[in-house]
Amino acid sequence: MANLQGRLVAEVELKAPADKFYKIWRSETHKMPTATSKNIQGIKVHEGDWDQHGAIKIWNYTVEGKSEVFKEKVEFDDDNMSFTLHGIEGHVLDTWKVYKVGCKVVPKVQGSLSIEYEKYKESDPSPDKYMAVVIDMTKDIDAHLASA
Repeated sequence: MANLQGRLVAEVELKAPADKFYKIWRSETHKMPTATSKNIQGIKVHEGDWDQHGAIKIWNYTVEGKSEVFKEKVEFDDDNMSFTLHGIEGHVLDTWKVYKVGCKVVPKVQGSLSIEYEKYKESDPSPDKYMAVVIDMTKDIDAHLASA
């Protein structure tokens, strides 16, 4: 039987202070459409609050010129400045059974990004185009914070 699980990983050098970068993900996600408007058009809280572990948010974003929606449940690890967005609904789940976006912020160095996924069938593609969006978002947010 084929292995349908996979993981994409990327490292992005950060110029902004690590704590500021983590903070925008931790408690200021609502500012992201301003920082990376070409990728993120809107984010709203569906359940919980912006900075609440386990909160559910709905993202409106663009990938390869196409508008999509992503509903996720967030998990924070403040001690390690990391977070995971667990996909629970949206376009990505049309192609992947499991879809998780993760980031670990390493002070003075980088953001370590990952997408973990599980395909429905072996012929389904890996989420490379979504990783490209996550990398681009990370660079935009970093530039926005570094210039603030």
